[in-house]
Amino acid sequence: MCRGAVLGSLVLGLLAGPAYAVDRGRPDTGPNTGPNAPAPTAPAAPDLAALSGLLRTALSHGAPGAMARIDDHRTSWDDHATVHKAVEGVADRGSGEAMDTADRFRIGSVTKTFSAVVLLQLAAEGRLDLDTSVDHYLPGLLPDDRITVRHLLSHRSGLYDYTNDLFERTVSGFEAVRTKVFTYRELVAKSLEHPLTHAPGAAYDYSNTNFVVAGLLIEKLTGHPVRTEYENRIIKPLKLADTVYVHPDTKIPGRHARGYLTPDDAKAALVDATDQTMSWAQSAGALISSTRDLNTFFSALLGGALLPTRQLDEMERWVPAGTGQAYGLGLRRRDLSCGVSVYGHTGTVQGYYTYAFTSKDGLRSLTAVANTSNNDAVYGTMLGTLESAFCGKRAKAPGTAG
Repeated sequence: MCRGAVLGSLVLGLLAGPAYAVDRGRPDTGPNTGPNAPAPTAPAAPDLAALSGLLRTALSHGAPGAMARIDDHRTSWDDHATVHKAVEGVADRGSGEAMDTADRFRIGSVTKTFSAVVLLQLAAEGRLDLDTSVDHYLPGLLPDDRITVRHLLSHRSGLYDYTNDLFERTVSGFEAVRTKVFTYRELVAKSLEHPLTHAPGAAYDYSNTNFVVAGLLIEKLTGHPVRTEYENRIIKPLKLADTVYVHPDTKIPGRHARGYLTPDDAKAALVDATDQTMSWAQSAGALISSTRDLNTFFSALLGGALLPTRQLDEMERWVPAGTGQAYGLGLRRRDLSCGVSVYGHTGTVQGYYTYAFTSKDGLRSLTAVANTSNNDAVYGTMLGTLESAFCGKRAKAPGTAG
């Protein structure tokens, strides 16, 4: 299980503290940037009353519970932080146990940032080239050898999202897969039943297939399961005590919030979706974590502890990804009403909505969670937590989710 001298140095450095120095003032690259772009706006003090109000609104729209945690660091991602917490509602509808920011939950697509970090570390070690064809590493897997690793991580490969077929019907689709165990290649094969949605590199088009292939790449290049790479490269160095990858086990270990799937039929009861293999997602969405751990992860990432400057800059090469947002390599940027941009990822999985974002320097991080899904009103409401956390009382009324 030798990982080589370069990786050994990386892990030892992470265990000792931040491994890389990052120029916190480096400019963004992508939309709304350039020599004439305005200087980044500093976040205002968070509006905690508005934050709590948004969580109560999420409950009024059907979420059993909602929670948020803000970690405000003074000078660096790993110094002492001022912590703000807000909770509303219940973590378990059966027992009535209250929501708590210490609860674990399924983070869905926030997992994609973890997968991207692993691949970018491999790039830093010279074991991967972002602009090399995926088929160079995984011969014969994909139908077009023009698809590069960069295309995967920026959702520009054109690979059809197989989850469109799996979850065409929300509840029945979920029940059909909740106990199944898929291989990565089986999921890729489901995607390849459809033609490419566009030529490689031509457009941003979000697809879980991209990060299933990313999981295959991680395992091929390292010879280890993705769980091992998450643990050795991110979870252990950052001491993320609540972050686990248990696939294909169905249970969330330890204290956790139960997740409730909203049926397509508005009159039908919520479905407890907590227990599932998450095999339909794996490296695209199967991690479990907590608000504290996700804030630590994104603060460390933007603060320079997980990637060298070159790879972090690659991660922040943005392409437009909808109104007020852009996508890099496994990382999303959202531009808020007050001029502040925040960096992180959203997660949607049966039973949970997650927003996990940090400031440009990693000094302020927010994770907000509602324990329901398939509910646009709740999703849009939780988007507003970014405005409360980073714009404070300067925030405009939150818009619709994107």
